[in-house]
Amino acid sequence: MFSALRDVFRLPDLKSKILFVLGILFVFRLGAHIPTPGVDAKAMASLFEQGGVLGLFDLFAGGALRRFSIFALGVTPYINASIVMQLLAVVVPAIEKMQKEGEEGRRKITQYTRVLAILFATIQAVGMVLWLKSMNIIYVSGVSVLVAVITLVAGSIAVMWLGEMISDHGIGNGISLLIFAGIVVRVPESVVRTFVLLRAGEMNFLTLIIAGVIMIVVIAGCIILQEGQRRLPVRYAKRVIGNKIYGGQSTFIPLRVNSAGVIPIIFASSVLLFPSTIARFFSASFAQTISKVLSPSSPIYMILYVLLIIFFTYFYTAVVFNPIEVANNLKKYGGFIPGIRPGRPTADYIERVLSRVTLGGAIFLAVIALLPSLLTQMLGITTFYFGGTAVLIVVGVALETVQQIEAQLLMRHYEGLVRRKGKAGGILRL
Repeated sequence: MFSALRDVFRLPDLKSKILFVLGILFVFRLGAHIPTPGVDAKAMASLFEQGGVLGLFDLFAGGALRRFSIFALGVTPYINASIVMQLLAVVVPAIEKMQKEGEEGRRKITQYTRVLAILFATIQAVGMVLWLKSMNIIYVSGVSVLVAVITLVAGSIAVMWLGEMISDHGIGNGISLLIFAGIVVRVPESVVRTFVLLRAGEMNFLTLIIAGVIMIVVIAGCIILQEGQRRLPVRYAKRVIGNKIYGGQSTFIPLRVNSAGVIPIIFASSVLLFPSTIARFFSASFAQTISKVLSPSSPIYMILYVLLIIFFTYFYTAVVFNPIEVANNLKKYGGFIPGIRPGRPTADYIERVLSRVTLGGAIFLAVIALLPSLLTQMLGITTFYFGGTAVLIVVGVALETVQQIEAQLLMRHYEGLVRRKGKAGGILRL
């Protein structure tokens, strides 16, 4: 492992990419601590103590929203724009056609995503600033409101640019790494607070050990969920073209257990937390009932949370994976699944298998999302939070980044960062 890490810094281009990423992350964290003009920081902090959907948004902003810094919106507008563009590709033929145009089409979609992200950032900034002004968190001044809106939008554009710079000139997906950094940066502070309480006798050592074991189990479950796949065998018929024989090889179609990633958890959390958050600002009995029923500790909330995660998992999987298109491509290039006729029967078979695999993945995803929060409340741990959303993001981004670094090492005949066991029982060095 240590020799592999040493090999990473032996390659000048890979070393420069990693240092570039670290530099961008430093700028991102620096901007997260620069406050927006005209905001009462103490009143903003007390608002976050009430909980609600703001905590989820602050997760993606890396704590910048809690401080209401210039990067308070974080990558949320860009994520929303990306999701909208993916959904539009299903219903708008022109966007679907652009996806199939190669590099030029992807460049156009990226440009449209940027414009849509700026639009979302403007709407979110105006709505958030006016809302905070009504709560006297922003100093009452027309100039202050305008300056705050411009600052937030400019900060969101800067974060989007930093993410794209990482994707273009660094290692890994830039937006994902920014979210990753925002989550991981809270770990040292949480660890220090935990040991302070432990030394003061306010936390049981046995409870801390149980929490550590649970965290390891959750991380292992996230890795299994991210890497798990069902492989459908595919064979290609032999074709004679001139004096050469093409085809005849065997391969497989990988059906991922969790094709939707962390998107179902984000959607489900937003849908359920939004009504309860809005209800907190009304004194009517009906609003208080909604806030109580949809609180994260409520049984009704947990049941709806699980059902929504399963629903959004199926929905997003249907968006990103088209069995009919896969079956048509197999038929076009002479491929077939053994025992299944090409064409429509192959599409039906793939859809049936994908539905079963997705059900298992959706249930597993719901358990991982719900179990840490339940056990945290049962154990009474308040110094750190290892909810499913944060763990899935951290594990997914870490695995993707390591895989890209390994690919760079393999291209230059170095061993990878991780050793895997080969089929013959030996060690296959990657």
